[in-house]
Amino acid sequence: MFRFFRQKVLLPEPLLKAERSLNRKAQCAICLRFFHAEHTCQNSRDLPVVHHKKYVCDLPPNHRFPMGKFPKVLQCLLKDQVITETQVWVPLLASDEMLGSVHTQEYLSNFITGKTDEKEQRRTGFTWSSGLVQRCRYETGGTVLAAQVALQRGLACSTAGGTHHAFPSYGSGFCLLNDLAVAAKHLLTESRIKRRILIVDLDVHQGDGTAFIFKDEPDVFTFSMHCGKNFPLRKQCSDLDVSLDDGMEDKEYLSTLQAHLPWLLDVFRPDLVLYDAGVDPHWEDELGRLRLTDQGLFERDQYVLKSVVKKGIPVATVIGGGYSRDVDRLALRHSIVHRAAAKVWKEYVT
Repeated sequence: MFRFFRQKVLLPEPLLKAERSLNRKAQCAICLRFFHAEHTCQNSRDLPVVHHKKYVCDLPPNHRFPMGKFPKVLQCLLKDQVITETQVWVPLLASDEMLGSVHTQEYLSNFITGKTDEKEQRRTGFTWSSGLVQRCRYETGGTVLAAQVALQRGLACSTAGGTHHAFPSYGSGFCLLNDLAVAAKHLLTESRIKRRILIVDLDVHQGDGTAFIFKDEPDVFTFSMHCGKNFPLRKQCSDLDVSLDDGMEDKEYLSTLQAHLPWLLDVFRPDLVLYDAGVDPHWEDELGRLRLTDQGLFERDQYVLKSVVKKGIPVATVIGGGYSRDVDRLALRHSIVHRAAAKVWKEYVT
């Protein structure tokens, strides 16, 4: 394992020394104090994966959002022996304080208590429910935990996350809480260590909410590579926006990415990368408009993770968007980033 990641670990140095002499049960008790987790995994030899069974909630029949994909992503990874259950970290619910660092108090109060009106609910694509609130808060907590674990281990993946259309005062496009923004804000403020965070957003849709939230934050750089003629109609200004033409295929997509990511890493020099690995650029995606294949997505994810990890920069991944009536097929597609991460972990992190 890369030893320099120990320099960025969240545990104070005296506790790091004490940790080595403790049994596993005692280690977990200590780590729970410093990670946003219900349960931690101390097996540093394998890729950390963050998941919570409450990443889901009930939706009306035939709802367009494929809610069932979240547990199925984990099932795919376990079934195909990409990971084992001992690698799974379980996050806590995102706290009011965490959410309040990004979202307005009025919006949070209305969302949490069910006071959002019909117009607001139409904009998000969801009818309010207490289960929806719980799901979003666990998902956001999962992204926070993945980022924390990445800082210690070098690489970590959540089985959810990427709700980049949520703005401070409203939700939009199936996004109610901006998990990427909450994670970045939390890591900028919870430590005395000054950090720079790069958000690499390769969802097919622009990360407009994230771009707006960090437009005046010099320690966060937002990079969005998206289909230009897709949602949202009104784009925001990321620190770097790369607009792609409809129908772009694997080779051109990867070469476009390769033209931008290396110099971003060299010039901005982030201490952490948050990677939104949306699979909606896939040719079968119902809301896409690009033409990537499964192999193209794998090569994209592997390229991003290798490029970042080889420079000694920690990276946390979220699954982003992906839309299909065939939830089993979609979940398998979302697991591509975890498969790429497992390969990179074995080659470069352990």
